[in-house]
Amino acid sequence: MNVSTWSIKNPIPALMLFVLLTFGGLIAFNAMKVQNFPDMDLPTISVTVSLPGASPTQLENDVARKVENSIATLQGLKHIYTKVQDGGATITAEFRLEKPTQEALDDVRSAVARVRADLPGDVRDPIITKMDLAAQPVLAFTVASPRMDDEALSWFVDNDVAKKLLTVPGVGAVNRVGGVDRQVHVALDPLKLQALGATAADVSRQLRLVQTESAGGRTDLGGSEQPVRTLATVQTAQELAGLTLALSDGRHLRLDQVATVTDTIAEPRALALLNGKPVVGFEVARSKGASEVEVGAAVKVALAELREAHPGLEVTEAFNFVQPVQEEYDGSMHLLYEGALLAVVVVWLFLRDWRATFVSAVALPLSVIPAFIGMQWLGFSINVITLLALSLVVG
Repeated sequence: MNVSTWSIKNPIPALMLFVLLTFGGLIAFNAMKVQNFPDMDLPTISVTVSLPGASPTQLENDVARKVENSIATLQGLKHIYTKVQDGGATITAEFRLEKPTQEALDDVRSAVARVRADLPGDVRDPIITKMDLAAQPVLAFTVASPRMDDEALSWFVDNDVAKKLLTVPGVGAVNRVGGVDRQVHVALDPLKLQALGATAADVSRQLRLVQTESAGGRTDLGGSEQPVRTLATVQTAQELAGLTLALSDGRHLRLDQVATVTDTIAEPRALALLNGKPVVGFEVARSKGASEVEVGAAVKVALAELREAHPGLEVTEAFNFVQPVQEEYDGSMHLLYEGALLAVVVVWLFLRDWRATFVSAVALPLSVIPAFIGMQWLGFSINVITLLALSLVVG
């Protein structure tokens, strides 16, 4: 059957079909996510090995080379990149694109497991992850308040801001940048320890048992069975200072008798600067499959609610990757409209026939818009690559 001949003789069914396809294409277009680039799974695996206190030379000889030699035997391997620094080494294995990402992850995990026994005994368990391009930060902010110092601001970001933003659909992670971490310092007095015949190892062994919660089994109480828990926690530095320690010779002493306990902050290991001034900030990363534009709009609404709930809180935008994505989308759509218009103009200039021009002007959107149904069904998103392809096809 000739579809074109049947459609000419029966225009109503053909017209209704294209009306439905156009309607479905518009719905699918609005349902697709606007992204900068599509979410791609690249077969690139990262292995992070931590050995606190080790020098780069030791890590290179005892850790990095052994892991590299084991990974080098894998099939489809393209490149190996190694970064060694104080206390840790990162080995990145890049495979050829045709290798499935999950297979590459399993192969690297097996290769690391083969040499795990040959690594130093105090090495922490290696962390093996695949590259996630969607985990890159899309927004960064700094916070300031006249009512809070750096310690309070850091806790505010870790607790209030993170909890608020992680409830926003599409937000994958909230990471604090700069600020300080709370830490309890126990400064031992060596003269008092020597006078009591105690050592720092005795105190350290006792403190290691603090902040412990574990299951203690079950017991019969009042005719019913109740769970039992073992609690060994302290809430404040003062409680820790009053902790009773048992020495190896059977004697007991209080911690504040041989040490000074202070609730303070840890030595800063990172610094965030805005216009040359130290600040406390945080980065927001989207989850895989989410739209940068939607995440950016929702994050701004959530931050506005935080400002209302905390008067005096100042939130400054330090980095915005959402706006370029929106500008690229608007620019690509503008070029798409220009391409369609120029295609119609070229048809009219060559044919000089209004009927043929009208047919081409109607056929262009009726050909492009229904394609969005297939794109949305196959999981495509509106990004630079798909918009470029549509522009080329329309031209």
